Amino acid sequence: MALSDRLSKMFGPVPRTADEALPPVVVQPESRPARDAYQELKTRIHRRLLDSLDLSNLARIPQEVLESEIRRAVEGLVQVESTPLNRMEREQLIIEVLNETLGLGPLEPFLHDPQISDILVNGSQQVYLERFGKLELTDVVFKDNAHLLQIIDRIVSKVGRRVDESTPMVDARLPDGSRVNAIIPPVSLTGPVLSIRRFGKDPLQMKDLLAFQALTPAMTEVLMGAVRARLNVLISGGTGSGKTTLLNILSGSIPAAERIITIEDSAELQLHQEHVVRLETRPASIEGTGLVNQRDLVRNALRMRPDRIIVGEVRGSEVLDMLQAMNTGHDGSLSTIHANSPRDALTRLETMVLMAGISIPERAMRQWICSALDLVIQLARLSDGTRKIVAVSEIVGMEGTVITTQDIFVFAKEGINEQGTVIGRHRATRIRPKFAERLKAAGILLPTELFEDWSEAEV
Repeated sequence: MALSDRLSKMFGPVPRTADEALPPVVVQPESRPARDAYQELKTRIHRRLLDSLDLSNLARIPQEVLESEIRRAVEGLVQVESTPLNRMEREQLIIEVLNETLGLGPLEPFLHDPQISDILVNGSQQVYLERFGKLELTDVVFKDNAHLLQIIDRIVSKVGRRVDESTPMVDARLPDGSRVNAIIPPVSLTGPVLSIRRFGKDPLQMKDLLAFQALTPAMTEVLMGAVRARLNVLISGGTGSGKTTLLNILSGSIPAAERIITIEDSAELQLHQEHVVRLETRPASIEGTGLVNQRDLVRNALRMRPDRIIVGEVRGSEVLDMLQAMNTGHDGSLSTIHANSPRDALTRLETMVLMAGISIPERAMRQWICSALDLVIQLARLSDGTRKIVAVSEIVGMEGTVITTQDIFVFAKEGINEQGTVIGRHRATRIRPKFAERLKAAGILLPTELFEDWSEAEV
């Protein structure tokens, strides 16, 4: 059967007379009743469209052809409506029905705006966006909670996950790598809550961080050299501080000839090397079987002949196997952790080692951590929404039972101007790190000036 015939069969006859039309709805966007009427009109056209589709054949048709034919069908359905709509309203209605059919409904336009970093849906009637580190309330709404639940289910089902009363919390991802978290009633009293952390189609590069003044050229040279020289690096920071972004950028310094294995709860990393094996955890089935956690994946990765192991974020007992790997020849590992300072990051590592259920003396555990890690990079999201590296700390050794560190670079905050912008400077502490010798042995020479020159440029 020809493609055009298949499409005609799928979309069915489009009504062309007023007798076949749906009951009229008057749309006046400026009022709440009119908005509800508009939602009702859109819902009924969407339902009529779905009734005419052969959903089993949609995956076989090219996306461009499918969008064109669905638009044609929607235009026909809108034309037979007796609802008075001007050209702009008609086009908007067609776009929204297309988004409901092929995309994420009212959220779809936000996914094409590169300035939006977070989409936060608090129930069906409240949608917030984050732009440049600042939250703003939108006028976008869903018809009801059932409508929002339908969108959530569409997202999570594509990555083989589910959300229902038995599993009311779920992590997933969008095709572009954006991270998704959803939580629904009865756990959420607000209604279905959806959080989308967006990642751009073109991942940020080190030159972008330099342009944003998140770090200095001297810091760039040191950090990229540390990755090439196979130092074990831990990236620490709070939520939304840019940990995954920096991990992506630093991983770009790994030589293309090395075998990289990434381990994540929800796949977010976007590495550009050819030899990358991506592993992702799996939740338990509805029968409680089939669970694969990060610790299982770290253990398995050690049997896969890795040159580098990258753990998207350590948050539990998997830290035990990761530290063992770092201490047994798997140098050059990278990971992130939630913490407010380098010292807090080391304390969290200790706590997570204890979560693994092993009994180990405190000094031995700290010696273990000290031997495994070389560098802790601390990020922060400042009050003006900017994200910066605020400390680069080297793990030096042990003094008694205490892990000793030394800051190589710091961000000195000096105040806030009238526009609310944070004023401060990145500065070298004039301490030459001990790992400089390891970089030298790897053929990476760091000029002494990198650690002696204090940056005077305001950021």
